[in-house]
Amino acid sequence: MQRMEKGDIDHIVVIGSGKGGVGKSTVTSLIATSLRRRGLSVGVLDADITGASIPKLFGVRGPLLDRGEGIVPAVSADGISVVSSQFLLDDDPTPVVWRGPLVTRLIMQFFGGVNWGHLDYLLIDMPPGTSDVPLTVFQSIPIEGMVFVLTPQELSSLIVRKAMNMARELHVPLLGVVENMAFFVCPHCQTETEVFGPSAVPAVVKEYGVPLLGRLPIEPTISTLGDSGRVREYDSDALRAVTDAFLRTLGPAVHPTTL
Repeated sequence: MQRMEKGDIDHIVVIGSGKGGVGKSTVTSLIATSLRRRGLSVGVLDADITGASIPKLFGVRGPLLDRGEGIVPAVSADGISVVSSQFLLDDDPTPVVWRGPLVTRLIMQFFGGVNWGHLDYLLIDMPPGTSDVPLTVFQSIPIEGMVFVLTPQELSSLIVRKAMNMARELHVPLLGVVENMAFFVCPHCQTETEVFGPSAVPAVVKEYGVPLLGRLPIEPTISTLGDSGRVREYDSDALRAVTDAFLRTLGPAVHPTTL
């Protein structure tokens, strides 16, 4: 599979895990908004073709337009460029029932056929699994590496190891791990509780020799804002720490400034 050109994009990073239900799309959207808050130009390619949730989180809708110079991405209220299969559907509940080759072609169109303009960072939100979409992204898009999202349970770590092994076999750099839903802070007494018990994430980090970029809590505010398309409004010390580590891992595309 031929690798496409990078264009005017400084960093292209995949965010995924191989497992569903760990909050990949939420983590992708939170990192994107945090980068944007620092004055960086950011895009998100929603590669979860059959389970797209990025538009909902950002509160953006289609249709996508092509004015002769490539597809024009939708733009969120805080200026993040977004493409998603959701923009091709008549309404939110409509399913995408496509075979692998169609999904593969759409992923390539979403990257090579979109007029992204200049971006400091393009984040690619991956679907669960280790089949057609990851293969297409890893082999045809000039990505810089992959960030993995895990939750504390051993089951999550077991599945994520499969995705990490796939990335390694395809020579994709493992950039780091974000532990999502790592703990819950009681709003009354501020006690921190590991809801899922002792975390299995440190063992994965040690086994694969990758940095832990940070731990994000279980926080109802995130769900509330995401459900109303206002994920951009969420900020926290934990998110800022993850973003700092993300930038250190890649090297900032420009000198970030606070918006």
